[in-house]
Amino acid sequence: MHNTVRRWRALGAALLATTLLAAPGAHAAFPDKPLKLIVPFPAGGAADVMARGMAQRLGAELGQTIVIDNRGGAGGQTAAEAAAQAAPDGYTLFFATMGTLAINPAIYPKLRYDPVKDFTPISLTHVTPRVLVVGPSVSAKNIAELITLAKAKPDALSYGSAGNGSSSHLSGALFESLAGVKMLHVPYKGSAPLLTDVLAGRVDMTFDSYTVYEEHIRSGKVRALGVTSTGRMKALPQVPAIAEAGLAGYDVSNWLGLLAPANTPRAVVMTLHAALGKAMANPELRAQLQGLGIEPTFGTPEEFSALIRADIPRWTQIVKRAGATVD
Repeated sequence: MHNTVRRWRALGAALLATTLLAAPGAHAAFPDKPLKLIVPFPAGGAADVMARGMAQRLGAELGQTIVIDNRGGAGGQTAAEAAAQAAPDGYTLFFATMGTLAINPAIYPKLRYDPVKDFTPISLTHVTPRVLVVGPSVSAKNIAELITLAKAKPDALSYGSAGNGSSSHLSGALFESLAGVKMLHVPYKGSAPLLTDVLAGRVDMTFDSYTVYEEHIRSGKVRALGVTSTGRMKALPQVPAIAEAGLAGYDVSNWLGLLAPANTPRAVVMTLHAALGKAMANPELRAQLQGLGIEPTFGTPEEFSALIRADIPRWTQIVKRAGATVD
């Protein structure tokens, strides 16, 4: 009798366990498969380099592979829209830039995504100033000479950007506005194809990441005339800030961070956040980034959300002041 009761109890426990595992609310521990990271620029550019370094460390912390999905063009809109429409399960992430979240709302009147409502911030990860780089065909050796050259020949000098509405586009537009010059804006689908044309002299200059131009600056193929932050870059101590070199008020420091689609479960977000914190604290990764003029950073989802919300109106004012348009 007792043996029969014990057998029935054991069978009931097994059935209960099976039922719980099959219940709608029961899931395997996150993550149990590879993740995808959408990057709003083509492979080879600065954002791609930063994304791959971060993804490698983050994947190691999560115990899963993170596949990079490069989607360039339209100022990051294509990538942002794809990320916003992805399932909110934590398996699709977005490596967003200041351009895609804070600048695009001021540039594009019919933006196909909402930078605040359509995403769940995880953390700010990188802060990087841009470098004003001129190609071999430009005679100017400093900011003052560049401004003089641009004033003498309106629209003769060209500057390339990573796309209409990108932060590199706005960096150039703000320069035009503050310096009182007119230059020709040439949009590309990312930093990699732009680099090729700067080196060949097909476009005169760019306001781009030091990461992309480091070896070419050191070899003398291009010249760095200034950095876009208010202070000098540790990796380029001999190059003045554009504001320091005579263009008072000039300040463009690009930031990047990791987001998930809106409505991603809080537990999943915090799992990603904890792993990301360990990844960004990796001494080897930090040293590598700082050597490229990039400051690795990490904070709470709430801090990143506050930054996004604060920078949207700030960039709206800059766009109006510069008179930048999507051409």
